[in-house]
Amino acid sequence: MSILVTGGTKGIGLAIARRFAKPGTQVFLNYRNDAASADKAKAEIEALGAHCHLICADVSTPDGAKRTLAAVAAVTDRLDQLVHCAVKVIAEPLLTVDPVAFTEAVNLNGTALVYLAQAARPLFQRGSTVFFLSSRGSRTPLPNYAAVGAGKSLAESLIRYLALELAPLGVRANCVAPSAVDTEALRQVYGERTDEIMRQSAASNPSGRNVVDDDYCSLIEYLASPSAAMIQGQVVFVTGGSYLAA
Repeated sequence: MSILVTGGTKGIGLAIARRFAKPGTQVFLNYRNDAASADKAKAEIEALGAHCHLICADVSTPDGAKRTLAAVAAVTDRLDQLVHCAVKVIAEPLLTVDPVAFTEAVNLNGTALVYLAQAARPLFQRGSTVFFLSSRGSRTPLPNYAAVGAGKSLAESLIRYLALELAPLGVRANCVAPSAVDTEALRQVYGERTDEIMRQSAASNPSGRNVVDDDYCSLIEYLASPSAAMIQGQVVFVTGGSYLAA
């Protein structure tokens, strides 16, 4: 079994990698910078008995995505799970954000899903699954979140189109969207208000707490299993009942 997680050396990506890191599993963790965190993540995954491979590349470009999947192909001839979790945060209003930086963010947060799927296609087998990690900001405008939210909204649409093309190959594509999780990316958006935001989120959640890693990892594990063979092109929110809408 093999899994590639972009943005897999921290936060949600690393939590997902840990869930699939069983003895003998090939775990590929893509990252763009912070080699120290990457080395720490690798040690953590290998302590679980899996084989861990670090891939430093910018998957927001077609060439970066190709280099990433070439590194996977150098180790294995199949990819069971492709998880796009890498994110670029620009915590600025749309009216003042640098257009070049905004475009780069949207490419990573959205369009890169296509680059990765194209590059991974030769490694897909029947039963392989593509996952994208989304959030409520893809549908609900949040202050200073446009660079992330717009990209994720784009990716949710792309997942549906990919599902249509991947389904005949026996490959699934779905989005999982957890509510607020205390990650480095979230702290880039909310800064020193993060702790307050997380407390408010837990207090207002009908389930009485915030989402934890096991909540969304368990869903992804199920969606990757044969039991979920007919779940295609969906966005599944993991929120405990927060911000429900028709």
